[in-house]
Amino acid sequence: MKNKAQAVLAKSLSKRDAVISMFIIGLLFFIFGFVTWINAILIPYFKIACELNNFESYLVAFAFYIAYLVMSLPAAYILKRIGFKRGMMLGFWAMAIGAALFVPAGFGRIYPLFLTGLFTLGIGLAILQTAANPYITILGDKERAAQRFSIMGICNKLAGIIAPLLFAAVILKPTDNELFNQINLMQGLEKEQALDELIARVIVPYAVVSVVLLLLGFLVRYSPLPEIDTETEDEEILVSNAGKKSILDFPHLVLGSVAIFFHVGSQVIAVDSIINYVSETGVPFLEAKVFPSYTLTATIIGYLLGITFIPKLLSQLTALKICTVLGLIFSFFVIFLQGEISLFGHTTDVSVWFIVLLGFANSMIWAGVWPLALDNLGRFLKVGASLLIMALCGNAIMPLLYGYFADMYSLKLAYWVLVPCYVYLLYYAFYGHKVKRWTI
Repeated sequence: MKNKAQAVLAKSLSKRDAVISMFIIGLLFFIFGFVTWINAILIPYFKIACELNNFESYLVAFAFYIAYLVMSLPAAYILKRIGFKRGMMLGFWAMAIGAALFVPAGFGRIYPLFLTGLFTLGIGLAILQTAANPYITILGDKERAAQRFSIMGICNKLAGIIAPLLFAAVILKPTDNELFNQINLMQGLEKEQALDELIARVIVPYAVVSVVLLLLGFLVRYSPLPEIDTETEDEEILVSNAGKKSILDFPHLVLGSVAIFFHVGSQVIAVDSIINYVSETGVPFLEAKVFPSYTLTATIIGYLLGITFIPKLLSQLTALKICTVLGLIFSFFVIFLQGEISLFGHTTDVSVWFIVLLGFANSMIWAGVWPLALDNLGRFLKVGASLLIMALCGNAIMPLLYGYFADMYSLKLAYWVLVPCYVYLLYYAFYGHKVKRWTI
């Protein structure tokens, strides 16, 4: 158990310690993004190399993110028992094991073992995110929490831009478009050998990632990042929470976790589905691989605007409302608009660019929901944060629904799954966050 005498109250941190803490958390979010958004290239890559349909290929996202549902509450217990820093070290080591599983999976082209590796990576990330997100909320003024989340979001999405492109540069070759077409015509042993060689390309990159994650575990354990005491409540919060017995007594938190579920699900659909969608419009795979980076760049633009204008010109709640409205509008445009357009050197359907713009719409939703959901939780903060992290299983379930409807109908019509996501987010932004009691 951590030594409470060594724990540091968030409000008593010096400016220097707060800056160091934010820098370390920013590094963590960069790593989160690097490991997470690489799924955008893994999904179409495994679809080819392991001969999968759309539903099976989106098991990549399911295996990775369902770990949040399984691990988030245990993560809160782990952090309570051994502290934030040791907990983060444990998270990195779990991720290292997950990355290492890609090595035997690559040698045997064993898709279930790849999924096991992704699940283990997700377990490590669940621990890390359960620790990291409360830091952002409490390290500074509450009204500027969205700014801090935006900075962390930039770290996350910047890694998301780099990761798929770097991964593609390592595992893809200029002649792969021709190879992918030839594989469909191959049969028997020739096809098996081609697919084995294709999947084996992931072995070295993930072996390197495993070693790096192992070393990062030691780095964060012995870093100057302070332990934060989230158990102490000030008098006002203590009185307010006197009758609270569990996190279920905080409706704004529970409703906020549902909002996070739909937000992350819609966000990962926009990023992870776009390569397959663009490819279906006739764009070659090696050209389509850049579109997740466009979507994440749109998200970063939204973050930068948030940092600039919040809270000077608009509140973080107003930004949340604007983004949820835009998300619903852009979703309808993806579904209903069609027609060829040339932009940034690409000739594709106009609906593709509204998927890209969903990145902008999603930018301030996470930053808006977290401070609202964690408001005045006091001693329930760790468990409350774990409930929000648990909601990241939306990344697992919503893409799977998208893949199912894509097989049933079409990749375009499958985007209907986004509509109820943004409808609920609208509800939370305009009303749900204000609900403090379950009674009507």
